[in-house]
Amino acid sequence: MIKLSLAAAAAAAFALTACATPALASPEATAAPPPAGDTVQVMVLGTYHFDNPGLDLVNVDADDVLAERRQAELQLVAERLGAFQPTAIAVEKVPRGGSLIDSGFARFTETDLTSDRNEIVQIGYRVAHEQGIDRVYAVDAQDGEVEFFPFDRIRNFAEKTGQMDMVNGMIAQVQAEVLAIADDREATPMYELLAKENDAERTQRMHSDFYYGLLKFADAEEQPGAALNYGWYARNALIFANIAASSQPGDRILVIYGSGHNYWLQHFVESTPGFQFVDPVPYLHGQATASTATNGS
Repeated sequence: MIKLSLAAAAAAAFALTACATPALASPEATAAPPPAGDTVQVMVLGTYHFDNPGLDLVNVDADDVLAERRQAELQLVAERLGAFQPTAIAVEKVPRGGSLIDSGFARFTETDLTSDRNEIVQIGYRVAHEQGIDRVYAVDAQDGEVEFFPFDRIRNFAEKTGQMDMVNGMIAQVQAEVLAIADDREATPMYELLAKENDAERTQRMHSDFYYGLLKFADAEEQPGAALNYGWYARNALIFANIAASSQPGDRILVIYGSGHNYWLQHFVESTPGFQFVDPVPYLHGQATASTATNGS
C-alpha cells in the first residue's frame, strides 16, 4: 500500500491521513459566523490524491473512485459541500496563458466523472457543475524565488552529521500515520476519509512534529530545516495570493487542495484582513446548511 523513499518524507508528513478523528464539536460551535460586509469566506478542503499519481513524497494506493459505491459517496460529498453555497472554486492546477481561470473546466462534461479519477474533477468540477459556478480558478505555484521543498539538503546534512536515525524515525512516524488510515480506507465512506484529512488537531500536530521538527537540522554553517520551512511557506503564500487575486467581495470560495497545504492555507485565510476561514468538517458530516454559512446558525 505504501510507496516510501528516503526523500519521501517531506510534504506528506501532514499531507496524509492520520489516525482517529476526535469528536466533532456541535455545528453551532464549528460553523462560520456571519460574514462582515464584503468578507470573503474560504473553505479549504484538503484531499489525498484520488488518482495516486505518485507526486507526493509518501503515496498511498487509493481505491478506485470510479467504482459505483465511491461515485455515490462523492455525489453525497458534493451535495453537502453545496450547502456552503460556493460562488467560486479554486483547484491545485498551475495557471496558464496569463489567466487564473482554469480552462479545463470549460471542457468538462458529466462523462468525465466516469473516466477521470483526479480530485479536481471528482470534487471541484462536480461541485462547480452542480452549483452552476463558472468561476473555477487554477491557483497552484510550482516555481518561485526560493526552492519550495529542498529535502535533499536535509538528507545530505543528516548523513554528514550522523543524524540519519532521526530522519528515519521521522519517516517511520509518517508511515505509521499513513497505515492508520490505509488499513481501513476501503471500509470508510468518502466523507469520513475527507473529514480525517481535514481534522484540525491532526493538521496542527503533524505540522509541528514534522515541519518544525526539521528545524533541529542545523549548525553554525547550514540550516537546511529552516530552508525547507521557508520554502514550503513561500509556495503556500503564492497559492493564497492567487486565491486572493481571484476573489470578489462577498465571495464564498471552495478550495480543493492536497491536504499537505491545509496548515498554511488556513493560516493565511485566518490572518488576512477581509477573509474568513470556514471549516469543511461539519459540512462533510451533513451538520451544516446554507444558513450556517451565511447566518452562523
